[in-house]
Amino acid sequence: MKFSILIANFNNGKFFRDCYDSVIAQEYQDWEAVIVDDRSTDDSVKIIKEIIENDSRFKFFENDENYGVGVTKSKLIELASGDVCGYVDPDDAIRPAALKSAVEALKKNANVVLTYSRLAKCDESLNVLSEFKSAMQVPNGRKTFFNFPIQIAPFVSFRRDIYLKTDRMNPELKIAEDQDLYYKMYEAGKVKFINQTDYLYRAHAGGISQNENKKKSYEYYARAIWEAMQRRGIKEINGKNVPESYTATQEIFDLLEYQNKIPYRLKKKILIFLEKIFG
Repeated sequence: MKFSILIANFNNGKFFRDCYDSVIAQEYQDWEAVIVDDRSTDDSVKIIKEIIENDSRFKFFENDENYGVGVTKSKLIELASGDVCGYVDPDDAIRPAALKSAVEALKKNANVVLTYSRLAKCDESLNVLSEFKSAMQVPNGRKTFFNFPIQIAPFVSFRRDIYLKTDRMNPELKIAEDQDLYYKMYEAGKVKFINQTDYLYRAHAGGISQNENKKKSYEYYARAIWEAMQRRGIKEINGKNVPESYTATQEIFDLLEYQNKIPYRLKKKILIFLEKIFG
């Protein structure tokens, strides 16, 4: 089972050495790394090409113009040749067991189409500051699952052949393109939580979640949720009507506010417990 590590770069070449070192240190060896540069304006291309030089496992491509993360991440899947895909940002890193654990989980259960583990937030030198404690198994097969509150987070891996049968990632989305992917894979099969920390997320001034795009992330997230509601044919949630057209960000999140409440969380735990017993 070949694993395609997907790397979308824009102006993060200065951090790429750590990403590269973490990839080549993987315990699982049947992998390729596909990199697409989204017309970086710094010396990223030069840096990355020098680092991956003479290593045929790395495949490097450049967009002909700056398209944004949605288009670039969609393109990466198309360029991949592996059975399984997983994104690693060029300014982040993964721990040695990341690929191995994901592949083992997918081999063990053919019905599992996506796996995820836990990320650790790090400083600019990749020293761990805190771990994402909210990551845990979510109930499968629920039409109203929208990863709200967020529990599915990197490191995420998914079956490429199943993804290609979905509507595929919406290239117009920014920041929330990952949520769009999770929803579509969730609709296609089961998801599995791997209880370990695999992803090292580097917080720095130039990161996409730290820059001006952060202000729009809430809107993109809501848009991805609304689109999932439409695909799933959901007209009403918890007694509230789902809007026929997307107009207001807060309107979407208001529909899901009950999912933050204790009764819903208790129900979710029961569903997960029953799933573990009965499969």
